[in-house]
Formats: sequence, structure tokens, C-alpha cells
Amino acid sequence: MLLAPDTIAPLEGQTNGLTDGPDLDTPDLSRLSRRTWLRHAASAMALGLGGPLLHAASAAPNSASNTTSAPPSATPPSQALILCYHRFADTVADSMTVRKSTFTDHLQAIQDTGAHVIPLTDLVAFRQGKLAKLPPRAVVITVDDGHRTVSEVFAPMVAHTNWPITLFIYPSAISNASYAMRWEHLKQLQATGRYSIQSHTYWHPNLVRERKQQSPEDFERFARNQLQRSKAVLQDRFGQPVNFLAWPFGMFDEGLMDMATAVGYQASLALGNKPCTASDPLQALPRYLMVDEVSGKRLHQLITSAFPAGAST
Repeated sequence: MLLAPDTIAPLEGQTNGLTDGPDLDTPDLSRLSRRTWLRHAASAMALGLGGPLLHAASAAPNSASNTTSAPPSATPPSQALILCYHRFADTVADSMTVRKSTFTDHLQAIQDTGAHVIPLTDLVAFRQGKLAKLPPRAVVITVDDGHRTVSEVFAPMVAHTNWPITLFIYPSAISNASYAMRWEHLKQLQATGRYSIQSHTYWHPNLVRERKQQSPEDFERFARNQLQRSKAVLQDRFGQPVNFLAWPFGMFDEGLMDMATAVGYQASLALGNKPCTASDPLQALPRYLMVDEVSGKRLHQLITSAFPAGAST
């Protein structure tokens, strides 16, 4: 079963806008289908090209990333490395599956590099000036979408670590789609005290595409519903604040960032395959997309290159 099917459960009476699109040599990520987008994203990560390709996801009309500015004189130091997983299995079923053997190597790489896995709340608090400093080689682990292998495979594999994990959930799939967890599974994970349940919009639409296809007034209502309804449902289900959002497909624009702030999200996560630095806006923190082609050795290199010896935030 796939976590990222070509059709995602929409709100009643709405279409999800995720039909198959053409395969493009130079993809416009705002136009691709979910399946095609995932294939491009996984290939880019495997080839080490993820930064330029996935950052293009935010290069849409109204996007803050469209602003042209002179390059900084020096690269800001890394604050944290945010990892983005989706699903797990014995074999690679699709582009977003990480094999258990590969994930075992990832766990070892995190330990061998001396990285410290921190909650997303700590990174955001640090960015807000509410936390004095982060530990050396800070890593944040996130898992998107709520695939059932999160509870069946991932959770048992990280149980011995006591690491904090952030799950980004789109509620329309939970206890509804065959590939997804049920609400009781998420409650069991939350009960461990190590899992934070956060928002991935209500049914994972491509918001940048939807902006192009709807009138400004219709899009404003649609996007606010996606952001607010997910937040409200998750807060009601779990009795905890939902302060963080993961942009579907990593795609956002300046107007969406402003909307996320207005409806109460303290921070939002995108993609980009780069470490998080002080230059990244709170409503578009970059993450590394973790796919099976990212070996344990490669993750080891990503961590050590993000945090050179002696460097500090």
C-alpha cells in the first residue's frame, strides 16, 4: 500500500486536484502529480541535487524565495538538520519507502556522529529567542503523512532511543485510507510521550497549484480551511496544541506563509535538502528528504558536513 497515492481523500464535495501530469525534463514542481513529484524528489536526493530541485517548489508566484538578493558573504552556520521520512518496509515499494536495513544504518549514523536528536519545539524556541542554545549537531526527526508503517515498523525501531519525533498528519486519511494509521495508533504513539502530532493540512492538496486554479476569494477560503480544519481536528483529538505545519509537497509561497502565521502556526516546514540556518524563515524551514538511496554513510556525511568540528550555532 502506498502512503502517497495518486488520489488523496478530499473534503466531501471537493476534488483534490492531484491528477497525473507529464514527465518533464525540467519539472515545474507546482504542476506535477503527486506520484511524478515524488519520483523527481527522490531522484534528486539520490543524485545530491535535492537542494536546487526541491527549493524550486517554493519558487512560485507570491513566493518569498523569488526575491533576488546578493549572496551572503559567508554561509550562516547550521542550527539543525531536519530529516523528513514517509514510510518504511522490508523492500522498496515506491520512491518514498526507506527499507528497514537502510533505516538501521541511519540510526547508527546519527549515533556515530554524536548528533543530538532534539524536539522540533526546541529548534523553534531557539529561533524565537526563547532557548539560549541547541546541543551540538542538533537533528530533528519528522515523519509525514501518517502511513501505517510508522506505527508498525518505525516506532518499534526507534523505541530504544527515546528520541523525540514529530509526525505531520493530514486528518482526512486517518482511520479512512487503507494505507494510513488509525486514530488509536496515533493515540498510542502520543501516550509514549515522545511523539508530537502536528498538521500536514486537512487532505494534503497542492496549495500552490490551487492558488493558480481558483479565484483569489475562493482560494483564500479553501487554503484557510485546509490550515484551520486540520489544526482544529488534531487539537480536539489529542488535547495538545498544534503549532507546526508541514507544507504538502514542500510547496509554499509568501501569501501562504503569512496565512500560516495568521491562523496560529509558529513554524512551518518545507523541503530543500539543506541544513536549517538563521537565514531560513520560520514558516519555511528546510528539511532533508530521506529516501532509500540515502545510505547510512551518506547521512553520516550530511551530518558531519553540516556541523564541522568546532562549529557552533
